[in-house]
Amino acid sequence: MKPRQKRLAIIGGIVVAVGVAATLVLNAFQSNLVFFYSPSQVASKEAPVGRTFRLGGMVETGSIKRDGVTVNFLVTDTVKTIPVRYQGILPDLFKEGKGVVAQGQVGNDGVFVAREVLAKHDENYMPPEAAAALKQGEAMNRKIGKSIVVKGTGQ
Repeated sequence: MKPRQKRLAIIGGIVVAVGVAATLVLNAFQSNLVFFYSPSQVASKEAPVGRTFRLGGMVETGSIKRDGVTVNFLVTDTVKTIPVRYQGILPDLFKEGKGVVAQGQVGNDGVFVAREVLAKHDENYMPPEAAAALKQGEAMNRKIGKSIVVKGTGQ
């Protein structure tokens, strides 16, 4: 091989290696990307099927049903309600009528199967995405003539 051909081969190898590395990094980033959806968005099929995402809203009062370590409850944004199933120990701050963000996937039966449940920090805090979803739900309720008071949003 001539020196010029060797340089071209080395440059070509470097270009291929950088391309493979960029592909692997972008693939890892895409698989770890998790979006937030409100119950209204999940009900209207805006949430991805077969992909992990976050569902946020309020735990509906009277909806918590425990069966050993499996907990079923409803998450609402005051417009739509989504059933959630979680297997594990819930955070101490998890309560009815309080804000919650659950991470998981929607099953074939329409139930959101959570792998992780996050509760709000104190009585004035709510994740920004959940607060925005609740405010949007309140605006929708005002348009259709309903008046619902949501606890814990600071309103």
